[in-house]
Amino acid sequence: MPTSAAPDANSTSRRKGLAWIIIIVSAVLILIPSMIGFVMKFMELINLSQGETDGGFAITPVVNYLLAGAGFFFLLLWAAVNGMFNDLKKPKYLMFKNEERLDTEERHHT
Repeated sequence: MPTSAAPDANSTSRRKGLAWIIIIVSAVLILIPSMIGFVMKFMELINLSQGETDGGFAITPVVNYLLAGAGFFFLLLWAAVNGMFNDLKKPKYLMFKNEERLDTEERHHT
């Protein structure tokens, strides 16, 4: 009977598969009701803007929020396409190297 401390590849892949299933189920349980609520409110806004004069004041802020949200979404896509999320540890090490360099320069100037 082997008493290896390292997990075998089969159990690791099962855990990763289970993690993905949990992530997908959680996303569906959160995103679908959120999307339904957003679509319903957006349809109310469209109906309000076409007919009633009482709610016309709400159109401008909602459009501004939608444009700002779209801008942030496209910024996220741009960052992903340009590979800014490929190596998440690199900025941490770069920051430490810069800090060491600055500390060294400061010691030489004093």
